[in-house]
Amino acid sequence: MTPRKRVEIALRGGHSDRVPFTVYQGMVPQCTAEREMRNRGLCIVRGGGVFHTHTPDVKTTEQVYWEGDKRFVRTAHETPVGIVSMLVEDAGFTGWTREKLFKTPADYRTIEFLLRNERYEPDYAGFVRAERDVGEDAIVRAGIGLEPLQCLISSQIMDMQEFCIQWMENRDEILRLYKVIVENRRRIYPIVADSPALHANYGGNVVPEIIGLENFEKYYLQHYNEAAEIFHRKGKLIGCHFDANCKLLAKSIASTALDYIEAFTPAPDTDMTLAEARAAWPGKALWLNFPSSVHLRADAEVERFTVELLNQAGPVDGLINGVTEDMPPDRWQASCRAIMDGHDRHARERPELYR
Repeated sequence: MTPRKRVEIALRGGHSDRVPFTVYQGMVPQCTAEREMRNRGLCIVRGGGVFHTHTPDVKTTEQVYWEGDKRFVRTAHETPVGIVSMLVEDAGFTGWTREKLFKTPADYRTIEFLLRNERYEPDYAGFVRAERDVGEDAIVRAGIGLEPLQCLISSQIMDMQEFCIQWMENRDEILRLYKVIVENRRRIYPIVADSPALHANYGGNVVPEIIGLENFEKYYLQHYNEAAEIFHRKGKLIGCHFDANCKLLAKSIASTALDYIEAFTPAPDTDMTLAEARAAWPGKALWLNFPSSVHLRADAEVERFTVELLNQAGPVDGLINGVTEDMPPDRWQASCRAIMDGHDRHARERPELYR
């Protein structure tokens, strides 16, 4: 049983000889410890794009500069109706956005033009090559992009605080952009569904304390279901990266046609236990983010917590344990080994669950 095959079986709601354990590519360096864990069954999760986006009527330029040992990239988009720019500081496998595109309400017109000008074309060759290159040690995931409203919060457009201000002061303008992104996403759904990818994430990082239940149900649910209908016709799976407090949204998430909940982070780091999530979302695969705070515990405690966590799940069908957040650099090797020890111990202590 290969690492990739274990994950695919769990995504479809089944189980194999072990609960799969996954880590995002880039969170663990290629080294002796990483190779040993891959030999034990660790599956690397790699992102793979399946479409290309371009803006034929927008001139985009990048300026790279350094401040000490920090690297910055300023990206400017010049449109017929104005220019907007953003500033990103490199931060390892990710980046810190120091300036978003939106600065003042005068930018709405330019951002709307930029969004309306987006064109999407299938680009499957890179995904096929990535799957071939990584083989059975990794699983390659496609992506749709952020949900239309979330795209205004978590992407390059505006930061969360600015969104909250604009939601109260210029909601009509926010909703104009939202409607443009809705139409853009509808052009992307069939491209991803027709791709070679088995599964794709649709958005995530939803903060219920900001969005609230009413807005989540009004501006998010319909898009999950619309995309899922297209995916399911092609035999593909769709999930969402829900890594924050989920209790407020739990019933609404249960009502969606999403196949899996990815990056679900159980207590003690959020307001839901794994047992509560299993009860709230029957029939959906759960792809966990192992709670970040637990990495700091002693190895024996990490192993014990892992066994207790898996026991909370009851049946192991549709269950994947993973790491989707940074781990302490001096702890990742020992912590990941202890997690895998916990997986092995759970399989020994509860063999009836794996038959």
